[in-house]
Amino acid sequence: MITTKFGRDSEDRAIEFLINSGFIVIERNFYAKKMGEIDIIAKKDNILHFIEVKSSANKKYQPIYNITPTKLRRVINSTHYYLKVKNLDVAFCIDALIITNGDIEFIENITI
Repeated sequence: MITTKFGRDSEDRAIEFLINSGFIVIERNFYAKKMGEIDIIAKKDNILHFIEVKSSANKKYQPIYNITPTKLRRVINSTHYYLKVKNLDVAFCIDALIITNGDIEFIENITI
């Protein structure tokens, strides 16, 4: 499916960007039972980053608008589930990595 390949390619670009920015990628596509999926979990400076990747090939469409309150709530719940399952008590933040027509924008702490 074209959209699945586009999404996978976008996540590959996101991971490349994160690694080049000094992040260590811990996990990809972590699925939390009935809550949703976390696209990328990475670490930098002893902080875990739970990263939602959104992309669009169309300059007129901003993929940031796909991070709806419902989607954000799922990511937050999935994050807490991950921390509980892994028995982690660490500093963390939830971020967005937006790819629009090849341009990348990294937005930290989208839940603040």
